[in-house]
Amino acid sequence: MATKLSVNINKIATLRNSRGGSNPDVIKVALDCEKFGADGITVHPRPDERHIRYSDVRELSKVVTTEFNIEGNPKEEKFVDLVLEVKPTQVTLVPDSPGQLTSNHGWDTIKEKQYLQQIIGVFRKAGIRVSVFIDPVEHLIAAAAATGTDRVELYTEDYAKNYHTDKNKAVESYVKAANIALQNGLGINAGHDLDMKNLQFFKQSIPALLEVSIGHALIADAIYYGLENVIQLYKRKLNIH
Repeated sequence: MATKLSVNINKIATLRNSRGGSNPDVIKVALDCEKFGADGITVHPRPDERHIRYSDVRELSKVVTTEFNIEGNPKEEKFVDLVLEVKPTQVTLVPDSPGQLTSNHGWDTIKEKQYLQQIIGVFRKAGIRVSVFIDPVEHLIAAAAATGTDRVELYTEDYAKNYHTDKNKAVESYVKAANIALQNGLGINAGHDLDMKNLQFFKQSIPALLEVSIGHALIADAIYYGLENVIQLYKRKLNIH
C-alpha cells in the first residue's frame, strides 16, 4: 500500500514571518511541493498566527490540488469557523494549548469522548474527513472509534526519540496501536519528528499506514539537498518494500 506524503509548510511561514513581507512565498512553495511529488499539503494555524496565518489558509485552499490537511485545536472557535469555510480534504484535531511551541500529546479519547463526538460530527456533516491526533495507547485508540473519527494520527515523537537506541522496541507500541485501529475500522496517519532516517522502518512496521505529515525535518533537509530532491527521497522511504 502506498503511503501519502503530506508536506507541512509551517516552517516556510515561520521563515517568511521572521522578516515580514512575502519571501519565501508560502503559496508558491505549496504549489512547488505538489509539482515535486508531494501528495498533500499540511498547515497548522495557531491563534497567534506565528507561522501560518488564517489568510494563508484561505489562499492555499484556492490553489492546492492534492489533499489539503488543516491541523489545529477545535476548541478554538476561530479555527472551527476557518475549517468549515475552506472545507479541506482533512482536518486533524490536535489538543494544543494556545501558546504551545509544538504538539506534544494526543487526545484523551475517553475523557473527551462526548466533546469529540460533537465536533467530529460537525466536520463530517460538512464533508470533511477527520483525523484525531493520539498517543499510541491501545485503550485510547479503541475509544477513538466511538468518537466517529475517520482516522487517527499516531503521535510519533516517542518513536523518533528512541529509534536509534532500539528501533524494534521503539515501534512496538505503534504496531499494537495500528492493529487496534484497523480492528476498529480506523485509517492510520502518523506525524511528529519523522525524518529520512526513521521513516522507512516505521512504514515497514505498519504497512497499512495511509499518510504521514512531515514538516520540520523535511524543510531542514531541503536546505542541504533541495526541496524537489528531498520530497522524492522521502517518498522513496515510504514506498520501498
